[in-house]
Amino acid sequence: MNPHRNSSSLNPSSLKSRFTENFLRSLVKINKQTPYPCRLREMFQRCHKVKTAADVSLACAVGSRRIWSRVMLSKIRKRALRRGTQKPSSVRRIIVKNQPMKMGYNRLKEKNKKRDDEEADTETDQASKLRKLVPGGEAMDLCNLLDEAAHYIKCLNTQVQVMRCIADFYST
Repeated sequence: MNPHRNSSSLNPSSLKSRFTENFLRSLVKINKQTPYPCRLREMFQRCHKVKTAADVSLACAVGSRRIWSRVMLSKIRKRALRRGTQKPSSVRRIIVKNQPMKMGYNRLKEKNKKRDDEEADTETDQASKLRKLVPGGEAMDLCNLLDEAAHYIKCLNTQVQVMRCIADFYST
C-alpha cells in the first residue's frame, strides 16, 4: 500500500482532491443536462464538454496563483461567450498545387513559417515551442516559463491519474 496515495486521497486541500471534487461535480452536471448521446455529433459535443470540464476543474483546483490557470479560465470563458453570440465564420478556399485547401491566406503563411522555424532549431525556438504549449506562456520570461511549465505538467499528470481512476472504477 502506497502511503502517499492514501495521504493525498484523505487530504481535502490536496490538488488531486480539489480537482476530483470539481470534476465529478461537473460530470454529474453534464449527465443531467444531456442524455446519453446516440449520434456521432452528440458524442463529439459530449466529449468536448468533458474535456472542458476537466480543464476548468484543474484550473479552479490550482486557483489564481498560477498564470496558466488564469489564462486557461479566461480562454474558456471567451470561447463560451463567442460560441453563444457569434455566427460560424466562412471559410475561403485556396488552391495550392492544384488542390483546394480550407485554409485562409494568413493561416497558409503561418504554416509555411512554422516549417521554416522547425528547420532552425535553436534554444529560442525550443522556448517559443514551450510558450505555445503553456497557457499564457507567450508573455513570460524564460525563468517563469520553466516554472509554470513544470507546474502545468504536474497538474496535467494529476488530471490524467484522476481520470484514469474514474475510468477504471466505471469499467470494472
